[in-house]
Order: sequence, then structure tokens, then C-alpha cells
Amino acid sequence: MEQLYTLLPMILIFVVFYFLLIRPQNKRQKQVREMQSQLSRGDSIVTIGGLHGTVQKVDDTTVTLKSGNAQLTFNRSAVAEVVKKSTTVTTDDEIVE
Repeated sequence: MEQLYTLLPMILIFVVFYFLLIRPQNKRQKQVREMQSQLSRGDSIVTIGGLHGTVQKVDDTTVTLKSGNAQLTFNRSAVAEVVKKSTTVTTDDEIVE
């Protein structure tokens, strides 16, 4: 019984850490993965480096962005957020608004 009393504070600390730190972080990671998997052509996004651009092409692991006159290829994991979801009709060559 005395051993239980000595382990109880450690168990309580672990439970508090789980509910205050670990669980919310896992939930946020799941939301980010879902957002990255739902990227589509025409979405306005921001990368983790702060680059703003429009999605031109989406592959399994990469995303091609148009920013100004440049087309850049990034890993999907580099997308931090979708600023504006595309509601436009897309063709193979260009985005029609």
C-alpha cells in the first residue's frame, strides 16, 4: 500500500500531461494531415516558410504552387494552412474562375 502512495503522484502527473499536452497535440496533427490530404488545384495556401501561392498540381507526395511568375514544388508536409479553398472549375491546362 505504501508503494501505491509513492507512485500516485507520478501517475497523476502523467495523466495531467496526457490531457493537457499530448492529446491536444495529436488532435492538431490529425487536423493538419487531413488538411494536407484534401488539397486540390486552385486552393490558396501558405507554406511553413511563409510562401503564399496557388496550388497548380497535386501528387501523392508533392504540391506544385504558382507564386507570381514562378512555379515551385514542395512536399505536402510543407503546407501550413489553406487560406482560401478553391470553388473554381479547373481544366488540365488552367484554372477557370
